[in-house]
Amino acid sequence: MTLRRAELREIPIALSVLFLMLAGCSRTTQGGGTDLEAIRLPDGFRIGPFAALPGARSMALAPDGTVFVGTRDVGSVYAVRDADEDGRAERSWTIAEGLRSPNGVAFRDGSLFVAEIGRILRYDDILAHLDDPPEPTVVTDVYPEDPHHGWKFIAFGPDGLLYVPVGAPCNVCDPENPIYASITRIDPAAPEPEIFAEGVRNTVGFDWDPETGALWFTDNGRDWLGDDRPPDELNRAPTSGLHFGYPYCHGDSISDPELGRDRDCADYVAPVQELGPHVAALGMRFYTGTTFPSAYQNQIFIAEHGSWNRSEKIGYRVMLVRLDENREPISYEPFAEGWLQGEQAWGRPVDVQVMPDGALLVSDDRAGRIYRISYGD
Repeated sequence: MTLRRAELREIPIALSVLFLMLAGCSRTTQGGGTDLEAIRLPDGFRIGPFAALPGARSMALAPDGTVFVGTRDVGSVYAVRDADEDGRAERSWTIAEGLRSPNGVAFRDGSLFVAEIGRILRYDDILAHLDDPPEPTVVTDVYPEDPHHGWKFIAFGPDGLLYVPVGAPCNVCDPENPIYASITRIDPAAPEPEIFAEGVRNTVGFDWDPETGALWFTDNGRDWLGDDRPPDELNRAPTSGLHFGYPYCHGDSISDPELGRDRDCADYVAPVQELGPHVAALGMRFYTGTTFPSAYQNQIFIAEHGSWNRSEKIGYRVMLVRLDENREPISYEPFAEGWLQGEQAWGRPVDVQVMPDGALLVSDDRAGRIYRISYGD
């Protein structure tokens, strides 16, 4: 039997999905039972397997429900689809392989945009060519090549521009090139980066408030200031040109001992919510679905990848930030947790994605899975 190229492309992922379905996503954890049984959720919510994809990280949604998935260390980009709407993706495709940390994915006007370290690629008319993806077009290759914080989350804003962060090429430093530690934006038709926000050490997740249109983003705090300092951050940028403090100030008012001695933290924009120290807050989304209870509407879900620069691990969970009628945070609380059992973590949430049916997808690059959280079904 001769297999077509497209069939060969689907075999590794298809086998992974089959294994996931046969196993019921059931691996024994330190605390006994199966891993998804260990996940704690509010009453009425349930979690189940959606897809098995090695190194699954950032996600982007196409209008037909296809989910595109980037990776960091695997070097691949995937697409998955739940065509029969049973809550599990039964079709999977490998869009690209051998890329350099293609973490970021975004979909716009029929094209898939992929962010590698140093450049942005575009795969045109991708939904019609999942079985035989086209060669990509290089949108731009002007971004820095530094691997340290070089992987990117990307997304299109309400202005139609593609927002592309550039992490600091270090733990803490003050590079001469202003593009470092920033969020930029580009017009894909004329991709010259414009710096939108400065003083952002490393954001790997952002979204726009559906009520105000303001950009909100997570930011990872620096390392080696102790177990409990500094916090990770949730920031808000209603306009361009704001500076969020890095490398001089961290959190609300922590001056950097190396670079912040001659700086006043009041001169920079403070986070709207301090997050846990070293929790590695990554993907975040406003919940715009309709199937979760009204208390979750237009609230923020954050995937915390989990700490490494801490003597006792924290994070490894999905958090909820509740906002009041003025769109100000009033609580920061666990929504889904249990990937961390004692000091052992069997999974690491990376991104969250609201689906057309109102479910919330959660990617996990350690377990190589995407989970589906739903309410009342």
